[in-house]
Amino acid sequence: MLANADPDLDNGPRTERAATSRMCVVSREVRPIGELIRFVVSPQGEVMPDLKRRLPGRGLWISASRQVVAEAVRRHQFGKGFRRDVRVAPTLAIDTETLLVRSVVEALAMAAKAGQVVSGFSKVEAALGPRAGRSALAGLIHASDGAADGIRKLDALTREKEGNRGESAKIPIITALTSAELDLALDRANVIHAALLAGPASKTFLSRSQTLVRYRLAGDDKTAETAAANSE
Repeated sequence: MLANADPDLDNGPRTERAATSRMCVVSREVRPIGELIRFVVSPQGEVMPDLKRRLPGRGLWISASRQVVAEAVRRHQFGKGFRRDVRVAPTLAIDTETLLVRSVVEALAMAAKAGQVVSGFSKVEAALGPRAGRSALAGLIHASDGAADGIRKLDALTREKEGNRGESAKIPIITALTSAELDLALDRANVIHAALLAGPASKTFLSRSQTLVRYRLAGDDKTAETAAANSE
């Protein structure tokens, strides 16, 4: 949906009282805030992403897309939007992705502390087995640099479990993190596969993973749509 209202800062268009939508300053398209990233200016005058939308000061909203953020930097949209001199790192799009990855790693670590993650091929295989229950599994995690054979086997078990649960009960498959990043999140070495068990912390991890996938792939709408659907 396009809008003609002033898109600048937090005073931009709101389609609902709860401010569930904002306008991207680059595309001038109104989107749900879950599909946008809020940027603010630090006390030192540097533009920085506010991923949790909690930092003080006026915010400028941009579609959660590495390409769109890079375009905002190229077109000097931050200075125009904030209507002041600001410092914008030329690597802002990459820096934002780094922060998104960190937020996903932190969410997975919290899920693990809550007892909602099991890792290791055999444990994941057991979590996908018929004795694991029909609704306990919330997602399957593979390292993005994991071996194809193990991924194919666990994916096949996942599809089988989906069939047992019914077509509407899709199990998300997340491949947003490398093995090193999974190691960091789970505080162990050589993690390639993990199973995500149902719980509030798992929901947070899935939501952040979906945002990261969209950010990376938003330039390819079809690919991004498919990948995001797999992480829902």
